[in-house]
Amino acid sequence: MKILKILDKFLAHIIIWLIKFYQKTISPDHSHHGKSMPFHGCKFYPSCSEYGILTLKKRGFLLGLFPMIWRVLRCHPWSHGGIDMPK
Repeated sequence: MKILKILDKFLAHIIIWLIKFYQKTISPDHSHHGKSMPFHGCKFYPSCSEYGILTLKKRGFLLGLFPMIWRVLRCHPWSHGGIDMPK
């Protein structure tokens, strides 16, 4: 059981690192390059990448992965956006 918790935490840290890399390189909300794009800005608060980081930190990899994916799937042109904090 302890090994699973360690593995879960390790995988969460890897995904968080990948999200931060995305934020620094191509994210429309967070990167220097992304801010020069014509359609920058997330309609949700916090942004989808920040939501992913918060969820993974709070729930870990296994329990945080599904809310993170669900949030990204809800980010489309017909959504209203708004404030959506991880539970």
